[in-house]
Amino acid sequence: QVQLVESGGGLVQAGGSLRLSCTVSGRTFSRYAMGWFRQGPGKEREFVAAINWNGGSTYYIESVRDRFTISRDNAKNTLYLQMNGLKPEDTAVYYCAARANMNIVRTESAMDYWGTGTLVTVSS
Repeated sequence: QVQLVESGGGLVQAGGSLRLSCTVSGRTFSRYAMGWFRQGPGKEREFVAAINWNGGSTYYIESVRDRFTISRDNAKNTLYLQMNGLKPEDTAVYYCAARANMNIVRTESAMDYWGTGTLVTVSS
C-alpha cells in the first residue's frame, strides 16, 4: 500500500515562503508521476503543479508559475513544493498525489494515491 504524508504547512504573512514536503512510502517512488493540488475555503480542489518521474518535466497553473517550484528527490522518496511570494488567495489545504505512471499528469481523476493534506494559511 502506498502512503503519502504531507508536511510543511503553516501560517505565513503575504509575501512569505513555505516549503511543503510529501514523503511517499514504498520502493517504487521513482516510477510515479507526482502532483500537488489544493482546496481553498469554499472552493473545489484544483491542480497546482506536476512533475514527471525524474523531475525532467514540470507543469504549473498560471497563477503560481513564477512563484512555486515543484521538485523531487527519488533517493529520499520525497516530493517538494517551494512556495515564494505567497498571497492570501494561496490559502488552502495542499495535497500531494501520485500516479503509477512515469509521465506527467495534471488531472485529479487520474491520480492513484493521495495524502491527507497540509494547511497553508496566508495572512494579508
